[in-house]
Amino acid sequence: MLKAVLFDFNGVIINDEPLHSKLLDKILLEENLRPKPEEYWEMCVGRSDRAGLREVLHRRGRVVNDDYLTALIARKSRYYQAELANIEKLPTYPGLEDLLFQIRAAHLPMAIVSGAVRAEIDLVLERLNLTQQFMAIVAGDDILVSKPEPDGYLLAVEKLNALLPDLQLEPQNCLAIEDTPAGIEAAKRAGMQVVGVANTYPFHMIQRQANWTVDYLTDLELERVRQVFLGRESAQTV
Repeated sequence: MLKAVLFDFNGVIINDEPLHSKLLDKILLEENLRPKPEEYWEMCVGRSDRAGLREVLHRRGRVVNDDYLTALIARKSRYYQAELANIEKLPTYPGLEDLLFQIRAAHLPMAIVSGAVRAEIDLVLERLNLTQQFMAIVAGDDILVSKPEPDGYLLAVEKLNALLPDLQLEPQNCLAIEDTPAGIEAAKRAGMQVVGVANTYPFHMIQRQANWTVDYLTDLELERVRQVFLGRESAQTV
C-alpha cells in the first residue's frame, strides 16, 4: 500500500528554475566565462548544484576541485537567498496547497528529496509555512551523488523509518512527485512509483518515464493512485 509521499523541490514545490538559470549566468560571468542560454536547462535542471556546476565548468575546460566547487555553490546560495528576500510572494504551483491537504488527510508522511542546498529548502519552506509538513528532507548537502542516481530517495526512506519505525517503509510503498527525467529515473531506480508533473518539461516527455503524468498538481487524483497501490498489493498477495 501507499505509505509515504516524497516530493522533489525545485520545479514541484517552488517555481524557481528561471532564477537558478539567472544565478548560474551570474556565477559564470564572475568566473570570466560567457553564459550560454541552453546550459542551465541542458546540464543543471533536475540535478544538484554540485553536479550541474561541475559539468558546466568541465565543458569550459576549467579544472574543478571540491573546495572551488563548494565555494561557488555557497556563493550561488547566498545570491539565491538574497533574491528571495526581495520577492514578497514566492512562486509556487497551482494545486500544491490542496494536494498537501489531501496527503495530510490521508495520514501519509511526506519528505523532500532534492539536489538543492539545504539552507535554500529551509528558507522556502519557512516562507511558505510548510516546514512542519515534511518529516524528512534530503538535500544536496546530504549526498555525494545527484539524480538520476537513486541515493537521495533511498536515504529519505531510511530517515522516515528512523522517525517512524512502526511504518516499516519500503521504496515500493512510496510515491514520488517529480518534474524532470533525471528525477523520475532516480525515484524509479529506487523502486518507487512516480507521478510526473509537466511543470518543466512537456507532458509527452514526462509521460514516457513516469507511472502517472499530469499537467498540473491540481490534476493529481491521490485516492485513485492509492487504489492502484492497493490493487498491486492485492495482485501480489493472490
